[in-house]
Amino acid sequence: MRVLENLKPERVFYYFEEICSIPHGSGNVQALSDYCVRFAKENELWVKQDEMGNIIIRKEASVGYEDAEPLILQGHMDMVCEKTRESGIDFLQDGLELKTDGKKVWANGTTLGGDDGIAIAYALAVLEAKDIAHPMLEAIFTVDEEIGLLGATGIDLSEVRGRRLINLDSEDEGIFLTSCAGGLSLECSLPMQFEERTGFLCSIEIAGCKGGHSGIEIHKGRLNSNQAMGRILHAMNRQTECHVICLSGGSKDNAIPRYTEGQILTEDIKAAQQAAKKLQEELRREYAGKDDDLTVTVKAQSEKQESVLCLDASSQSMLFNTLMNLPGGVQAMSADVEGMVETSLNMGVMKLECGEGTSGTLVMRLAVRSAMESAKQYLTERTIMMVEQQGGTCRTDGDYPGWAYRRQSPLRDMFVRAYEKLYGKEPVCEGVHAGVECGLFVGKAPDMDCISLGPDMQNVHTAEESLDVASVERTWKLLLDVLSER
Repeated sequence: MRVLENLKPERVFYYFEEICSIPHGSGNVQALSDYCVRFAKENELWVKQDEMGNIIIRKEASVGYEDAEPLILQGHMDMVCEKTRESGIDFLQDGLELKTDGKKVWANGTTLGGDDGIAIAYALAVLEAKDIAHPMLEAIFTVDEEIGLLGATGIDLSEVRGRRLINLDSEDEGIFLTSCAGGLSLECSLPMQFEERTGFLCSIEIAGCKGGHSGIEIHKGRLNSNQAMGRILHAMNRQTECHVICLSGGSKDNAIPRYTEGQILTEDIKAAQQAAKKLQEELRREYAGKDDDLTVTVKAQSEKQESVLCLDASSQSMLFNTLMNLPGGVQAMSADVEGMVETSLNMGVMKLECGEGTSGTLVMRLAVRSAMESAKQYLTERTIMMVEQQGGTCRTDGDYPGWAYRRQSPLRDMFVRAYEKLYGKEPVCEGVHAGVECGLFVGKAPDMDCISLGPDMQNVHTAEESLDVASVERTWKLLLDVLSER
């Protein structure tokens, strides 16, 4: 028996469970892409799969809708793979262990991939159905959205006939996205030198942070565990001499890191622990209501002094300076849209380790976002300049444009009418700070009319991610109502 067998709409949850059984983390979506090709062929639908794994499926209009404007259903196949420290899942080989209480769906100890598996499930359910009225439909499933919108960047739209695109990659029911920020990924590397020192070996970790999506949840002001590690190490070093051995935190540049760990060598373990405890109390006060459960832990790993390779004085100063001074979080709020973040920076990944001999590298991967192209470039250049002044190097990747608000949008009007008819209230139309693939589609086809929507999801990009069952059904009804409009 399927875990989601009794949930409605049945075929949407059938395909969602199918998708969850196939490993499909970013960079590992070929199996899911091939599944969608098989689906199309089994249902005698036109399908194209490109070299990247992007999919386009076409279904002719139902009787009476031949002259209606074609519609595009669009979502991405990859998911963010995050898990608890206790989870033993291998995201490259294992499917997700789904759970439900009839009201929500989640995965045991991991991200659920509702972002954006639910979009693919909606589209497959529509494409399969024989009893749904609709114009010509095209489904576009892209790869590797979560690591820089790579599929949408590389896809060829020359064979796509539709110019009204429904992006199903939003997480708040009743909120229609009509514009988004642009962004890019920035990788910075700083050379580090190590030398042998003697002291007591300790582990250090920051844990219990909520983390979250660096676009959707950056405005919540949650603690970035990577940057907080710099503050903690600096505070400890002022209390007693500490020498950094290695550090590691975060796994995706677009996720606010919730856990960072490392090793240090110290002359006084108790003094280091006291400094860490004091800062934990300070951080809990500063982040009250945001990260109440955060912990800072220093544990002794040996009872006697040891000789270990640690950062030399110059490199450690460079590390502290970088982590303490690098911009982070919200940098500017929009002057045009009240409450919307305009510009932000997130250090999602940070890793320091010694390589061969006494040389090592501090690597940081950051997500830069802004609704203003000039502000995005300024923040990027400012960060690069800081790193290069210390002898480091930087490279950018996945630069994607923003999606400008369209004053005349027949597609938006269709959804607003349908929502008001079904639910007796107006939906919210707004922009979002996160990157949305609509920007890239509009860049390739400037006459493309887009909207982004989806059912309620909570804590996306974290192991606490969940999908609201009733919201999935309401969004399904909304979608069908729009498809049936002539």
